[in-house]
Amino acid sequence: MGFEGEVWQVRGGAEPVGDILIDEADFPWLSGRFTAGPGFAAVRELFARELALTEEDDEERWQEWEEAYDEIRRQVSLVAPAGPVPEFLLHIEGERAWFRWSDEPFDEDAPGA
Repeated sequence: MGFEGEVWQVRGGAEPVGDILIDEADFPWLSGRFTAGPGFAAVRELFARELALTEEDDEERWQEWEEAYDEIRRQVSLVAPAGPVPEFLLHIEGERAWFRWSDEPFDEDAPGA
């Protein structure tokens, strides 16, 4: 699929959040080396909290995860080499990032969504 070697950007506010150099493609997930930009400090704790909540096997935490991830989506965008992607699920931990994306917006009102 030719993703390896691509650089995807994480953007937010006025400053770049970081770059992801793709070094592994296991469809539908891509992963790579994350290089933090000046805007990462503003969202670092959001990503840490979101990831910690994914590791808990508790239905009550699911709502907290959704709220944490909604905040991430409000503050950052993901940009492929061809341009912004409308939907994504992104995790960042240390110098690694992994994500999946969609070229189409998720239709949350659709049955089964």
